[in-house]
Amino acid sequence: MKHMETWITSHKLPVGAVMAQLVDFVRKHFMFFFNGVSDVVGSLADGLTDFLLGFPPLLLLVVFTVGSYVARRSGWLTALVGLGLLFIINQGYWQETMGTLSLVLFSTIICLLVGVPLGIAAAHRPWLGRLLHPVLDLMQTLPTFVYLIPTLILFGLGTVPGMISTIVFAIPAPIRMTEMGIASVPRTLLEAGESFGSTPRQLLWKIEIPAALPMIRAGLTQCIMLSLSMVVIAALVGAGGLGVPVVRALNTVQVDTGFESGFAIVLLAIMLDRLCRAKGTS
Repeated sequence: MKHMETWITSHKLPVGAVMAQLVDFVRKHFMFFFNGVSDVVGSLADGLTDFLLGFPPLLLLVVFTVGSYVARRSGWLTALVGLGLLFIINQGYWQETMGTLSLVLFSTIICLLVGVPLGIAAAHRPWLGRLLHPVLDLMQTLPTFVYLIPTLILFGLGTVPGMISTIVFAIPAPIRMTEMGIASVPRTLLEAGESFGSTPRQLLWKIEIPAALPMIRAGLTQCIMLSLSMVVIAALVGAGGLGVPVVRALNTVQVDTGFESGFAIVLLAIMLDRLCRAKGTS
């Protein structure tokens, strides 16, 4: 039995070696592409952060608070946004919060732009759904640090590798929820549309998407939450935001800094979650 174990171990499948060669090949022949993506995406994300930081914090606090009331018409939610942002300013984490907000917004937008069409395609083509499911499982269960290594090699330190890792981790949520929403549209609605002569495009935009909108919105909120859960990981590869003081607190065993920045992340998550929920579910 021991001999058999030794033989199996000595004939190791070259999984790691193949992946390392693949990354080296991509780095050697396509580095210009990744440099371009890094420059564009990094400039956009950093530009949004600089734009937000160009305004006085109290002015943005008023704008966000009034905007939340206009969007939701909820007194308690408006109070939550106002008091939450005031707490963040009081604790001295406004700049880091704006960096995290930019990272989350860009990651969520990219996840939706890619994930919603993929979810629709998977619902219409079951073979694509069966093909995507193990890939999505792998993306969410593979330890983050594993795919953080090639993204760090290809994109370098900064916001971009953190954003790419965040997208890889968060994008399964909108894909799955969109697929479930489209697949659960009642057949009677589709038959009614077909009886009136609707084209497949009209069925999609006028029946399927409106009926699946609650599930798509749920995918959006999940995507935001998953993106916020990655801010500490993003800070490890040079991205700014609230993950930086958390990592600093961990390295220096500063309990006060860890709790302060942690509460800021929680408040930002709660505010974004409540703002993105459907009306009547807050």
